[in-house]
Amino acid sequence: MKTLLNILFTTLFVVLLAHLMPGVYVHNLYSAVIVALVLGLLNIFVKPILVLFTLPATIFTLGLFLLVINAIIVMICDYLIDGFAIIDFFHTFVFSLILSLCQSLVSGITKDK
Repeated sequence: MKTLLNILFTTLFVVLLAHLMPGVYVHNLYSAVIVALVLGLLNIFVKPILVLFTLPATIFTLGLFLLVINAIIVMICDYLIDGFAIIDFFHTFVFSLILSLCQSLVSGITKDK
């Protein structure tokens, strides 16, 4: 149930950010749902591998390089999904930063106690 709720909120955030940010495009709600699912899968399977390979850079930057890894995950999602597009790395970075903050807020609210 919690996973379904996270996908729902991620879909909502993707749609809102696409409407509020210039340079971020989502074709329709179906594309936003696919983006949420693919982002979840990429975070589960690809992100740990990227974190492992970039561990020295992450340690050197005191964890700030993880923000770049989040942007890379969003860029991969942009590449995989036709109905989702972001124009450049800067917009991707800002999008991933805001999306991560929103997801953290929702995770904190829906956290099991």
